[in-house]
Amino acid sequence: MEASFNKVDWAKKTLLYEVNIRQYTPEGTFKAFQQHVPRLKEMGVNTLWLMPITPISTQNKKGSLGSYYACSSYTQLNAEFGNESDFLDLIHCIHEHGMKVIIDWVANHTGRDHEWMQLHPAWFTRDREGNFTERNGWEDVVDLNYENLEMREALIGAMQYWISNFNIDGFRCDMAHLVPLDFWREARNCCDAIKPLFWLAECEVPSYHSVFDITYAWNWMHASQNVNRSSEGVNKVYEILHDYTKYESNALKLYFTSNHDENSWNGTEYERYGVAAKPWAVFTFTWKGVPLIYSGQELPNQKRLLFFDKDFIDWDQPPLLHQFYKILLGLKNTYPVLVDGATFILPTLSNKSMAYIRHHESQVVLIILNFSSEKLQVPLNHPLLSGPFKNCFSELTYTFQSELSFELLPGDYLVYAKG
Repeated sequence: MEASFNKVDWAKKTLLYEVNIRQYTPEGTFKAFQQHVPRLKEMGVNTLWLMPITPISTQNKKGSLGSYYACSSYTQLNAEFGNESDFLDLIHCIHEHGMKVIIDWVANHTGRDHEWMQLHPAWFTRDREGNFTERNGWEDVVDLNYENLEMREALIGAMQYWISNFNIDGFRCDMAHLVPLDFWREARNCCDAIKPLFWLAECEVPSYHSVFDITYAWNWMHASQNVNRSSEGVNKVYEILHDYTKYESNALKLYFTSNHDENSWNGTEYERYGVAAKPWAVFTFTWKGVPLIYSGQELPNQKRLLFFDKDFIDWDQPPLLHQFYKILLGLKNTYPVLVDGATFILPTLSNKSMAYIRHHESQVVLIILNFSSEKLQVPLNHPLLSGPFKNCFSELTYTFQSELSFELLPGDYLVYAKG
């Protein structure tokens, strides 16, 4: 199904950074995070995604602070983060730095003491015994009832509230596939009427691209984590990437090596990828799609952040990977071929490595990645690999002559660009 909506012109050039306000600083506030905005702008980020900013329900609360994804109101702010003035200041600061801001939107469920529950109980689902219920085993939430048209209207009104009152630039929609697609279509029509927005869906259902600009590459992430654990190597990754090409023509996927769920529940990128963490990060910025950086990856953050309790990121040390991510973020702006160019996969001698070319007109970018714990020799031969190429990390220029051979150390990555 072809997309029914026009993407905002900046969607495919989005360089997304996920902000965990609670854990970003010791204070865990909008004001404290705002001090980091200039640094993130300098690093090259152009869009900030704020995890849920709404207040959290107390009934069946998880941990000492509860889950961001169990809200008690759709139109209030979590007082722990600050007040409306603080949030407006943050939005203004982000926009003043030439960046966009999207907010997390949880449309499938609310917390168990959401303000609607007493006023509009018919807006929620119930089991056969008449108890409020949900279908995924999350004890702190209740599913919304999408058969109720009044609820749908109120939920869209709540989304419009954040656009009209705070001038946000879009939504990251939590577990989007659990919500009927026709609701998202109606919501986008109503919200985009106020301001054209950026829409990101946490799902892998191709039909949702008829509404959403971008969907998650969960399948890719799971396969990439298994490259060094399986004899299959990168073959499964290539299979999934091929499946993504079958999506409608302008569909985009979100690639990441960490996010709030992965970090807290499954481990840091260094736990899950080991030596391959950095080459896979390079992949997320050089394959066609939109890359995501999670809070603290530029340090790098080596710990799992608690999800339901306070556990702040330590910024006392300089972010050692600031330059690494600055180079990667800069590539998308310097080389438009990484946004719209064709992709040619090159054979390598190891199924624990990848080599590919991004090409359009006079621009050529060569990417070689070693995911293994072994030194690899990678011979390559392609007519596009001729002439002067710059190593994007060392900035040294080399003259290529079609037939090449590269030696990569364990976990190594090379990016060469021409044009």
